Amino acid sequence: MSRRCLAVVLAAGDSTRMKSSVSKVLHPVAGRPMIAHVMASIGASGVSDVVLVLGRDAEKVAAAGALPGMAVESVLQTERLGTGHAVLSAREAISRGYDEILVAYGDVPLITPAPLKAAREALASGADVVVIGFHTANPAGYGRLLVENGELVAIREEKDATDAERAVTWCNSGLMAINGEKVLDYLQQIGNANAKGEYYLTDVVEIARAAGGKVVAVDAPESELTGCNNRAELAVLERIWQERRRHELMVSGVTMIAPETVFLSHDTVIGQDALIEPNVVFGPGVIVEGGAVIHAFSHLEGAHVAAGATVGPFARLRPGANLAEGSKVGNFCEVKKAEIGRGAKVNHLTYIGDATVGAETNIGAGTITCNYDGVNKHETHIGAGAFIGSNSSLVAPVSIGDGALIASGSVITEDVAADALAFGRARQEMKPGRAAVIRERNLAIKAAKKVSQ
Repeated sequence: MSRRCLAVVLAAGDSTRMKSSVSKVLHPVAGRPMIAHVMASIGASGVSDVVLVLGRDAEKVAAAGALPGMAVESVLQTERLGTGHAVLSAREAISRGYDEILVAYGDVPLITPAPLKAAREALASGADVVVIGFHTANPAGYGRLLVENGELVAIREEKDATDAERAVTWCNSGLMAINGEKVLDYLQQIGNANAKGEYYLTDVVEIARAAGGKVVAVDAPESELTGCNNRAELAVLERIWQERRRHELMVSGVTMIAPETVFLSHDTVIGQDALIEPNVVFGPGVIVEGGAVIHAFSHLEGAHVAAGATVGPFARLRPGANLAEGSKVGNFCEVKKAEIGRGAKVNHLTYIGDATVGAETNIGAGTITCNYDGVNKHETHIGAGAFIGSNSSLVAPVSIGDGALIASGSVITEDVAADALAFGRARQEMKPGRAAVIRERNLAIKAAKKVSQ
């Protein structure tokens, strides 16, 4: 839209019911603070100017809400005198002159751009106030939206509603869009003659109608307008978000055998024809390309899995893990800040960190890149086509050339040339009959202990 819009996001609550050491809006959904979800949807609806109305943890909330491409400023609401008072805290920004003022809440992270766009479009079509509502089978506790002849005539709080009005299932979400030329006049007329002595934004509906303005309501899915006051409700938000994103991915061509057991991050990217087995967790920053397979009980964070690569089961990819096409990281393996080359295999019980592994190289079971000396991290470089025998320790910094072979059980502390065979283990010795002597001695000691008891 060409019309100028300012979003005012209310995030000043004390979050007392959350029983938390941090502001409610900082609690994550899909690994991202609630406030950041709201801001992303506002940006996607075409709004770039935002005022955050802050209270508790103001600096942290402002930082979480500062998304690229958006002009975000903050104001502090020192007194909690209701939603109308909170919006009026942004008076200075509002007075700069906008066509539209969009009011949103920092604890409604499931909102999508669609209802916000619908509210703005209604303003552009001539409405002065637009309320975003939702239909619900259980309207108890919500203000009801009363509509006559296509216009919203009142928002009736349940305690004030008649029996007929209580039967209405279209409810107020609190989100609202207001004509930018009239909004300050409306806000300044809000009174506080109520039991709590607060200034309610919902009064704008009657104020606008009394002034001859047009007030309408637009509908949004109930799930998008679900708020959060405690940890139980936070878990509900997480469940809804996960279900929604899993569905989007499966519709786009991703196979999930047991989708309810897969947990995604807000920025997880999974390509078409990828297969995700049960009980997989994606932390932030993961890209899985098409055709890759993530086996059960794996945990990925900050990793890139190329097409045709295989992970797990029971594998952990930490930040900086980069698996090339056709590579494999098998069961009970951990990879961190490492490049695994095309077709390379890290099969089982292995740790690869701060390393590069060349194409078609095979890493045997129990191999460790010893990358940490207690103070600093060091790198291990393994060439293409190399073979690292089982139970080997590669003490970084060290390089192993193309085609090199490391004997099983070796501790490698020096560079190994291409196509060389390297041993780094003690020579085996045998003492004939010594095992029987040791066994007899140990049995005698055990028997003596029993007698003394």
